[in-house]
Amino acid sequence: MRVLSTPVYRRLLPLILFGLLLFVSKALAQATPTPQTMIPAPPQIAAKSWILMDADSGRVLVEHNSDERLPPASLTKLMTAYLVERELDRGNINLDDKVRVSENAWRTGGSKMFIEVNTEVSIRDLLYGIIISSGNDASVAVAEHLAGGEAPFADLMNQHATRLGLHNTSFANATGLPHPEQYSSARDMALLSQYIINDYPEHYAVYAEKYFTYNDIRQPNRNRLLWRDPTVDGLKTGWTTEAGYGLVASAKRDGMRLISVVMGTSSEESRAQETQKLLSYGFRYYETLNLYDQGAVLNSPRIWGGEKNELRVGVDRDVAMTLPRARNEELHARLDIRQDLNAPINLGDRVGTLEVRLGDEVVGEHPLVALETIEEGGLFKRLFDQVRRFFSNLVGGWF
Repeated sequence: MRVLSTPVYRRLLPLILFGLLLFVSKALAQATPTPQTMIPAPPQIAAKSWILMDADSGRVLVEHNSDERLPPASLTKLMTAYLVERELDRGNINLDDKVRVSENAWRTGGSKMFIEVNTEVSIRDLLYGIIISSGNDASVAVAEHLAGGEAPFADLMNQHATRLGLHNTSFANATGLPHPEQYSSARDMALLSQYIINDYPEHYAVYAEKYFTYNDIRQPNRNRLLWRDPTVDGLKTGWTTEAGYGLVASAKRDGMRLISVVMGTSSEESRAQETQKLLSYGFRYYETLNLYDQGAVLNSPRIWGGEKNELRVGVDRDVAMTLPRARNEELHARLDIRQDLNAPINLGDRVGTLEVRLGDEVVGEHPLVALETIEEGGLFKRLFDQVRRFFSNLVGGWF
């Protein structure tokens, strides 16, 4: 007790306490994890099925029953329009080509573009009529022109659904009118919209048009968000008694494009409001970063037996990644390239994988491809490389 009462201890006590405080503070700082961006639960959406996807990366941000098979109603016309755009892109048809309207197309019930039997209508007008007016008559006219009838056109639609990976989709007609073999899912509709936007951007502006006039009849686009949100520029509405009200929408803000799908809502107003909730949530809490450009050289590994010693390697398409805002510092990439690359190598050959991680989670994998063709070298070059590779493997890379 005498020691505790000495003047020396009293002078040292503040220093000891200060040292202890520094030690504890440092330990607490090391033990406290780095705070991450907090993402709230998605909003409550009054729909049977819904999904929100980034159009560039394909990442699904939020979803509910997105693989449930439901009647798509006029969302079906997204595939009808996609096939028209594909044929235009391949040069098999032109926008100014004329289509003669059959009595079968003219008599088709439901929503109409109001084409007249035995008249000739341009592909351009029919495409507008399908997308903006949701014309069943226009859809049947196109099906007959491209495939000779609606049944073979539906078969074509299903072949492309398989090609595009739409695993929960089946088409029986080009219109979306009720049929027991006609169904799709929110995920499939989002994927199809992604292809429409990215594959044929020259035709995508049609989906943002608010009105279309044909035969002196002016009809509005049924997508109410085109009037309410200037960033929304597509895509398609749908309704039948069986399906309820559906909407596939897309919006672009600050370089980020989102696709939302709601199926089975209760009204036109409901599908617009629920879609707005999804889009607002996605743009508020997520961002899309462009990581690598198509054709950019990411590495130049050794290639053996070729005219050149190094091969330029990169990605064959732009690589984008969608992630919660303010977490870009946690993003890193790893290149996994084949060890023994031998000539010949052709442009586009896959030589490895680009792996993208967000923290410890793998959030993307993309093929690494050759960005050039390298032919075999001469006999002396091939022999020299064989000897060099042998000694390199033998002594760990000294040669």
